[in-house]
Amino acid sequence: MGLNRRSFFKLLGISGMTLAVGKNAVSATKTNDNGVEFYSILYDSTRCTRCRGCEYDCAEANGFAEPLPTKEVADIRKTDETCNTVVNKYQTSKGEVFIKRQCMHCNEPACCAACLTQAMHKTKMGPVTWDGDKCMGCRYCMVSCPWDSPKFEFHSANPKIQKCDMCFERLKIGEPPACAYNCPNEALIYGKRRDLIKEARRRMVENPDLYYDHIYGEHEAGGTGWLYLSPVPFEELGMPTTLQKSSYPALTKGFLYSVPSVFVLLPAFLLGIHQATKNNHSNGEQDDEQ
Repeated sequence: MGLNRRSFFKLLGISGMTLAVGKNAVSATKTNDNGVEFYSILYDSTRCTRCRGCEYDCAEANGFAEPLPTKEVADIRKTDETCNTVVNKYQTSKGEVFIKRQCMHCNEPACCAACLTQAMHKTKMGPVTWDGDKCMGCRYCMVSCPWDSPKFEFHSANPKIQKCDMCFERLKIGEPPACAYNCPNEALIYGKRRDLIKEARRRMVENPDLYYDHIYGEHEAGGTGWLYLSPVPFEELGMPTTLQKSSYPALTKGFLYSVPSVFVLLPAFLLGIHQATKNNHSNGEQDDEQ
């Protein structure tokens, strides 16, 4: 159902109220968020055999084409609009090591902060999801992501932003993400983030010679929903290691309260334009059919 004129100006009014409540509202939200137990996934590259079962399960769960056999794919790949995860092979100082890549599901995602219409959304359970009904196609989420996770379907007549959503629909009914469901050797385990950090530390303490002394994702960019263990420094596995420890949205919080109200109203204004454009397009199609 489209956004009518009354609803549009109501939305503008709500945005104006956001400016009026100011820092106190953000502070309260931040305090509440500190009590949320995000769910996460721990990936232990020392246990990964690159069976690529996670790739196949992910493809099946998301309706993608079955991945090519290992002998037909490159060692180093990126996710794209046709696959949400890849397992790459690196030659390192300790020999052959594998690493899984997908959306990192940041605790405070830059993609959500950059999204003008809240199409990118950090859920209370932890996954970062995308809502096509809200998306206006600006692709700011792609530019803002420090891990280059969101991908755009450039060749589609009805393009979407494609990325891992940690199988959010499965999580809502109590099922674990598809990639972690059948992983042998527990290279992938799903659970509460705090518990997974404890498990990662336990593994490092019990096998100090096996692991590089760092849990990747514990603090990077404010912390992420994916946590990594490795036998080698993470730069050897192609992971960015110069990211700041605080979240990227935190850099803009002071700025947002010092600029004119037009910048706060702009998202609602653009959403109104987006909805109006969608309605006009739909009406045009109906006229063509008559």
